[in-house]
Amino acid sequence: MIHVTAKIGENVSIGENVIIEENVVIGDHVDIGNHTVIKKDTRIGNHVKIGDLTVLGKPTSSNKKMARKLEINLDSLVIEEDVIIGCNSVIYRHVKLEKGVFVGDLTSIREKVTVGEDSVVGRNVIVENNTIIGKRVTIQTGSYITADMEIEDEVFIGPCCSTSNDKYMGMGNFKHQGPIIRRGAKIGNNATLLPAVIIGENAIVGAGSVITKDIPANTTVVGNPGKIIKKQ
Repeated sequence: MIHVTAKIGENVSIGENVIIEENVVIGDHVDIGNHTVIKKDTRIGNHVKIGDLTVLGKPTSSNKKMARKLEINLDSLVIEEDVIIGCNSVIYRHVKLEKGVFVGDLTSIREKVTVGEDSVVGRNVIVENNTIIGKRVTIQTGSYITADMEIEDEVFIGPCCSTSNDKYMGMGNFKHQGPIIRRGAKIGNNATLLPAVIIGENAIVGAGSVITKDIPANTTVVGNPGKIIKKQ
């Protein structure tokens, strides 16, 4: 079903049982998989590929227990040219995927998120709201990117990395702040980054490490809690 107000470009391939809601704009040479839902106001650039069973431009929801309350007037989802989005993914409103971004299967990207050019958000990754991801970043399979986080350009995050933004776990006495990962840092698989820690430029966090405090630039850190073993 395609709403009458939707604008579809040239050479667009639309799979079976696709729903395109009102005021959607789709560029040229776009491939849309079967059973995909494109919610209202979504903007899709040229040469974008979208997998089966994906939802684009999902609005937010909430209940009375959640710290973050429902936001009604969110901006549109914007997908720039040459983006690839896998199957069974859910991407919310007020997200911007810049040129050349790759989003793997089963991935969720919440509202108020920007993903920079040519970055990879791998399979089954969760990116929470109010997070900035820079250019040429790699986030590998199964990682959890918390809300209120900043990842600068050319960062590498290995599989199953876990991050957090609430130091006191729901008590309400801590301003939510996720980790800040500076340019070129590398995070090993299964590493855990606690709220508000800063990982310096080109730092290396070893696999399985638990980072409880800031890590200087150009150092290698391993263990629980993380300790410096090398200065580059």
